[in-house]
Amino acid sequence: MNNQIEHGHSKKEIKERISSPYKQNYLRDWIYGGIDGAVTTFAIVSGVVGGHLSALVIIILGFANLLADGFSMAVSNYLGTKSEEEQYEKYMSIEEKHMDLVPEGEKAEIREIFKQKGLSAKTLDLVVNEITSDKKLWIKTMLQEEYGLPQTPRNPIKAGVYTFFSFLLFGLIPLMPYVLQIENPFFWSCLGTGMTFFIIGSIKSLWSIKPWYYSGLQTFMLGTASAILAYLVGGLLHFYLA
Repeated sequence: MNNQIEHGHSKKEIKERISSPYKQNYLRDWIYGGIDGAVTTFAIVSGVVGGHLSALVIIILGFANLLADGFSMAVSNYLGTKSEEEQYEKYMSIEEKHMDLVPEGEKAEIREIFKQKGLSAKTLDLVVNEITSDKKLWIKTMLQEEYGLPQTPRNPIKAGVYTFFSFLLFGLIPLMPYVLQIENPFFWSCLGTGMTFFIIGSIKSLWSIKPWYYSGLQTFMLGTASAILAYLVGGLLHFYLA
């Protein structure tokens, strides 16, 4: 068990932390784009090498994948995040309407929510009256407690942009040995991509209770498996079609 304290618990520190506005984290978008960029581009490199094709083919297909697949992923992530934002707005509109038309029913929902949290009847009355006296707080509470929505929706444009540039950045690594025309490019492509898998996986551990080296090794193994599969497919196609 890790006994390290992640943040302070003095009155001042608690007040500053709780009162500060919630900041959305886009680390997942960087990881999502980075892993897919490295995996798909290296899969192309492995497949072309396995098929005994030229380095020029690797560069052409690799950059085509970087731009087309990277843009496609960014658009998909944008649309997915946009739908979450629209869902947030939809339920907010529903709650506002219900509070105007059936306020007693909405108060009953607040009461039931906190009753299930174990509050006593006397405390329930105080909590319900306090929350329902502030409409913004009332709506915010209902969105979080009834629908399980976050405090603020994620920005779809940021999600898409971070995904795209992460895909480009990490997807370039398997191609660079061929672009720079260094000796034994496939070896350096393998080494660079393997390190990329491990680094991205290690960063991913920030979301997990798993140790950084475990997460790094897990991502490395999954990425390597996809590369081996692509290499074997390229070799088999070359064997049967050549």
